[in-house]
Amino acid sequence: MSDTVWKRDEIESPCIKICVVHPEARLCTGCLRSIDEIGAWSRMTPDARRAVMAELPGRAEAFSKRRGGRAARLARGRATD
Repeated sequence: MSDTVWKRDEIESPCIKICVVHPEARLCTGCLRSIDEIGAWSRMTPDARRAVMAELPGRAEAFSKRRGGRAARLARGRATD
């Protein structure tokens, strides 16, 4: 039996098995997809997957910038008081 029967021409998932959702960005910090994108991935068309994949590098910039640490948390806390 040939293995070619089971091969499909699909865009691979960007999942790197680090599944943690950033509380503010609402994106997985591992693959940078939204929860909705992750859930729908297996049902997405190849074009829809390509569109998501094209957006991921831009999303990575949000996680590479320093977010301010303790000072930023304190500032956010004062803003909500």
